[in-house]
Amino acid sequence: MVTMTSRSCPCGLPGPYAQCCGRFHSGDAVAPTAETLMRSRYSAFVHGDAGYLLRTWHPRTRPERLDLDPRMRWTGLEILDTVDGSAFHTTGVVEFRACYRGGALRERSRFERVDGGWVYVDGEFPAE
Repeated sequence: MVTMTSRSCPCGLPGPYAQCCGRFHSGDAVAPTAETLMRSRYSAFVHGDAGYLLRTWHPRTRPERLDLDPRMRWTGLEILDTVDGSAFHTTGVVEFRACYRGGALRERSRFERVDGGWVYVDGEFPAE
């Protein structure tokens, strides 16, 4: 039997979900970089965790609610570029391609630190 704790993490990094993005989703840890936060947000989309997505969205740009489509099937994540976003920065950019059944989404996302933690600000959708 595959459990949530033993299943591979959808973000693409090696290791089980519980030791990767699951610890961020549960609140046991905070993503240390903008890229790690982006990966954890992708995993939250895979798991339908709207609460985590809202908690990690900048208060300035966060919507009041987020309705996720339960029929959406995310199938993979590819990091295309990162700019800053480490422990030594206050801002960062992560460009990625998130594949889903039937297509892909490419986004260049901006992140900022708020109260010591990384949050998603907004993103642009460059042409493929």
